[in-house]
Amino acid sequence: MTDVRRTILEVLDGKTVSPPPIWLMRQAGRYLPEYRATRAQAGSFLDLCYNPELAAEVTLQPIRRYGFDASILFSDILVIPDALKRNVRFLEGVGPQMDPIDADGIDRLDASNVMDHLKPVFGTVTRLRRELPSQTTLLGFCGAPWTVATYMIAGKGTPDQAPARLFAYRHPQAFHSLLMQLADISVDYLVGQLDAGADAVQIFDSWAGVLGEEEFSAFAIAPVARIIEGVRARRPGAKIIAFAKGAGFNLKTYRQKTGADAIGLDWSVPLSFAAELQKDGPVQGNLDPMRVVAGGKSLDDGIDRILQTLGNGPLIFNLGHGITPEANPDHVTALVDRVRSFGL
Repeated sequence: MTDVRRTILEVLDGKTVSPPPIWLMRQAGRYLPEYRATRAQAGSFLDLCYNPELAAEVTLQPIRRYGFDASILFSDILVIPDALKRNVRFLEGVGPQMDPIDADGIDRLDASNVMDHLKPVFGTVTRLRRELPSQTTLLGFCGAPWTVATYMIAGKGTPDQAPARLFAYRHPQAFHSLLMQLADISVDYLVGQLDAGADAVQIFDSWAGVLGEEEFSAFAIAPVARIIEGVRARRPGAKIIAFAKGAGFNLKTYRQKTGADAIGLDWSVPLSFAAELQKDGPVQGNLDPMRVVAGGKSLDDGIDRILQTLGNGPLIFNLGHGITPEANPDHVTALVDRVRSFGL
C-alpha cells in the first residue's frame, strides 16, 4: 500500500520525524522470555535461523510487545560462511566457532550454492512482510566483509581480531580476495532480501573499531562501498544503513565514501560529533545498552541527552549496539514510552 507511512523510511529519505522512530539492535533476543521459549523449541541456534516459521515468530515478538517502528530479520551474520561450508556452529557459553580458513581455502571457496542455502532466510522475510503491521518497516541485514572475515580467519571471535589483522598483512592478496568475495555474495544476499519484502537493509561492521586509518579505508570502507554500489546497481533507490562499531573519527567520511543513506553510531560516539555527522544526513543510535540494564534515572538521562542533541534532525533512535540478555523488558517499555513522548 503506497499510502502507508513507514517513518523509518522517511528518516532514511532525510526527513526529520518527531518523535523519532525507534527500534533496537538485537530486539529479538534472550532478554525476552518468549524468545527463550521459542529458542528452546528450535534446537540449535542455526536451526532457528533457517526455520522461517520460528525465525519469523521471534522477529515478531518484540513488535507485539513494544510496537517498534522497525522489525529486523532474525538471522545471523555468519549464515554466509555457513553457506560457504565453513562448518559454523554456535556453542553455548562459548559463541560461534567454525573451521579457520587459510589462503588456499580462500582460493577454493565455492559460492555457487550459497543463495540456495539461504533460501529459508528469504522465506522468513516474505513471511514477515505478510504478518507485520503495514506501518512497520522491515529491515534485512548482512555482516560487513571485514567482520565476517575476522571470524572466518580465526575460526572464532577474538578480542582485537589480531588473527585477521596479521593475516591481512602477511597475505594481502588472499585477504583482499576474501573481502571482495564476501562483498559480492552480500550483494546477492541483500538483493534477495529486498526482493522478498525487506524495505531497507543494514550492514553490520561490528569489529571496525580495531582498524587503523589505512586499514579502515581498505577493509571497512571499500568492501561496504562495493556492496552498496552493487545493490543499488540492481535495485536503484534501495535504502541502506551502515553501522561501523568503534569507528570513531573515521565516521567523518564513512557515509560519503560508502554511499550509505544513514550511519549507525555506537555509544562511544560523542553527541557533539554525532550532531556534526547528522548535518550530512540521517544518523541512528546511540544509547549505551547498559543504561537499559540499569533503568531508572540513568536510562532517562541517556535518552534525554540523545533526543535533545539529535531529535530535531533526521534520527532513528536505537542503541549503540545490541541489547544484552540482562536487560529488563520493563526498562525497554520505559525507553519506548520516553522516546515517543519527545516533543509532545
